[in-house]
Amino acid sequence: MDYISVADFRIPVVTTAEMREVDRLMIEYGIQLLQMMENAGRNLAELARRFLDGSVSGKHIIIAAGKGNNGGGGLVAARHLYNWGAQITVLIQTDALSGVTEIQWNILKKLSFALATKVNEKAIEFLNKDYGDLILDAMIGYGLSGNPRGWAAKIIEKINSLSVPVIALDVPSGLDATTGEIYNPCVQATATMTLALPKAGLVKPDVKQVVGSLYLADISVPDVLYKEMGIDVTTLFLNDTLIRLN
Repeated sequence: MDYISVADFRIPVVTTAEMREVDRLMIEYGIQLLQMMENAGRNLAELARRFLDGSVSGKHIIIAAGKGNNGGGGLVAARHLYNWGAQITVLIQTDALSGVTEIQWNILKKLSFALATKVNEKAIEFLNKDYGDLILDAMIGYGLSGNPRGWAAKIIEKINSLSVPVIALDVPSGLDATTGEIYNPCVQATATMTLALPKAGLVKPDVKQVVGSLYLADISVPDVLYKEMGIDVTTLFLNDTLIRLN
């Protein structure tokens, strides 16, 4: 297993297959996907707040959310940021949402009087005219293999054409989480907030251009779970739920 060193920590990096096993064991331990998603989304919202000098009040934040679990994390972040006073626009492709992501989407629809939502093709049209103060990329998670296609590819291209800071959730949409291959298109993130442990592809030599500043977020994985997988992890989140890795 490969490791990276940050301050006093020696942090293992994981492949896509290893991260899938972490997720599987979390559910076996009784820590459900909705709980992990809530932790991920709240940390993403907190990182957004730090990027905007400690307050999102009155700021316009655009969240691009995909169909899968990564998108669900973005929708959680949207709710928290709305609660903290931000103006929120959610861009989402609503066809065939995963079960837990649909739960998060249904919550946000109840806030539709206050949250702007742009679905499907209207989301692409929206990015032609409104840029916002910050964009959160929550479209494609660590499971991508091959070039993004369809709606996600169009949104990625639009985002990359804007001069707006972008925070990617877990992995920039369009980056292979294991190999670090940069597919076409790929979000060019200002920062990436990865979850639980860094993905191997995020620390490859040639990915800084799309990863930006790299952060690690706590989603409450127990150390005994890592030990069960043979992964040596020290107590990472002693002082904060977010750690800057580079």
